[in-house]
Amino acid sequence: MLKVENLNQCYGESHILWDVSVHVPRGACTCLMGRNGVGKTTLLQCIMGLLPPQSGDIYFNGRNISASPPENRARAGIGYVPQGRQIFPLLTVEENMRVCLAARKDGQKEIPDFIYSFFPVLKEMLHRRGGDLSGGQQQQLAIARALVLDPVMLMLDEPTEGIQPNIVQEIATAIRRLMEEMGMTVLLVEQKVPFARSIADNYAIMERGRIAANGSMKGLDATTIKAFLSV
Repeated sequence: MLKVENLNQCYGESHILWDVSVHVPRGACTCLMGRNGVGKTTLLQCIMGLLPPQSGDIYFNGRNISASPPENRARAGIGYVPQGRQIFPLLTVEENMRVCLAARKDGQKEIPDFIYSFFPVLKEMLHRRGGDLSGGQQQQLAIARALVLDPVMLMLDEPTEGIQPNIVQEIATAIRRLMEEMGMTVLLVEQKVPFARSIADNYAIMERGRIAANGSMKGLDATTIKAFLSV
């Protein structure tokens, strides 16, 4: 579904991404892994169109979207949950989700009911301000907000960061359900190996802005983990 080919990106004089190529198969979860500062978030921002790459191509559903603005990528079916959640703290839960309705290509004006089956706590807190929610609840809201756009692929940047264990499990269950029940394709950035193993089919490990290793999650061995993921 998503192909990134030979992508390069720079911040000023710093070369961040070096000829990065990643393939995200339809209906599967691919986990992008690596230590802090290796370029994982930069790659997601390039895929979403928030950062311009210096060179390389991004294909989504067979179409080159390298020059498309972020709003067009969202309408094409890419949902993005950024690191740190970035919800609107002064808006209510309902208002946070309604903000994204305007970007739906089908013109739907109501929040899809299925979202509450994945995150029932949000229905209970519709009129609470986003900033009053716990970190785990804010993460659920951030995922729900992306789902309002009716994506076919969901990109999540470290969704377990700073989240209590019981909510981490709920998020893992929700991601698996999205894949199994709705055919969602997922590109996940995650450093916690147990969480990644619980939901991902494939992995790609970044090291110093390059893809250093990739393959089936079942084949991720202790040697690779020690070389590229251990702190």
